[in-house]
Amino acid sequence: MSIKKSAAVALVAALGVTGLAACGAEDGEKAAGPSGAPAPKTVTLVSHDSFNASKEVLAAFTQQTGFTVKVLKSGDAGEAVNKEILTKGAPQGDVFFGVDNTLLSRALDNGIFVPYEAKGLDRVPAAYQLDKEHRVTPIDSGDICVNYDKKYFADKKLAPPVTFDDLAKPAYKDLLVVENPERSSPGLGFLLGTAAKYGDDGWQDYWSKLKANGVKTVDSWELAYNQEFSGSAGGKKAKGDRPLVVSYASSPPVEVLYGEPQPKEAPTGVSTGTCFRQTEFAGLLNGAKNPEGGKALIDFLISKKFQEDMPLQMFVNPVAKDAALPELFTKHGVVVGKPETMAPEKIAEKRDPWIQQWSSLVLK
Repeated sequence: MSIKKSAAVALVAALGVTGLAACGAEDGEKAAGPSGAPAPKTVTLVSHDSFNASKEVLAAFTQQTGFTVKVLKSGDAGEAVNKEILTKGAPQGDVFFGVDNTLLSRALDNGIFVPYEAKGLDRVPAAYQLDKEHRVTPIDSGDICVNYDKKYFADKKLAPPVTFDDLAKPAYKDLLVVENPERSSPGLGFLLGTAAKYGDDGWQDYWSKLKANGVKTVDSWELAYNQEFSGSAGGKKAKGDRPLVVSYASSPPVEVLYGEPQPKEAPTGVSTGTCFRQTEFAGLLNGAKNPEGGKALIDFLISKKFQEDMPLQMFVNPVAKDAALPELFTKHGVVVGKPETMAPEKIAEKRDPWIQQWSSLVLK
């Protein structure tokens, strides 16, 4: 499947983008460290399948530090975090990238990271720095939101939904597809967004309304966006008939970037009143074989050079204040002014029981 059928952050994973390594020493090659002892020249970054970076940017890291980046992709975000928990103390690599605020407590409680305060962290707003012990460093942010197929709503002369409340209205019956929060990161983010909006005691009633209004659930973002959604390139090929899908606020710019031919305007829009803010982090793994290389890599991940490379590589927003967005994002993307958010402590307490309650309510 070609990347030109892509549409959001998770799409990089769905389309099997290959891991990248900067030019430099071969794996296992050694160089003398400060004490004269051999030091590994390779630093291994473990991540979910969506990680991507340009060769030029990773080559710049090698030129600056002497370390070659080896990328080890480890499944979706939840799967990748679980693998690191199972190998705690003897990790697969030196740095882990891709744990987000919905899964952060699971990683921290299991002790897979060691503290490191990255150089340049003062350029990252405090709102993103969720761990006071600096076991993780914020790298990017994005908003999980309902996307809509502009052509469908124009043809039907129906205004697209804007808010969570709108999605439960009869006008949008049988139009929405969502992902299972037990299996999908955007699915979990959307569930948390509804809980943040309607409260501990109100979100279940809201989902009862969505169920009565014909919401459809699938296991993954790829299935939802590329097969069920009518507005994506993949959706058109698969003849999806749902014009509303849980995806990302960054999906419309990606549809423009990879459109054939490239459209002047994005064919999809974002329901900005349905969004949940997602932040991704990187951390130095407990038991890393190359901690110095790992620290240098974390510093680089929040550097202006890497931060400005991310939007068109992983379709996420930089967190560094001095990093600029590309024109494609500013022209075709949306700014979500008031996304729903939730404290990591509350997510840690409620995540698993909420998923169980959601499954009983929606899937039965």
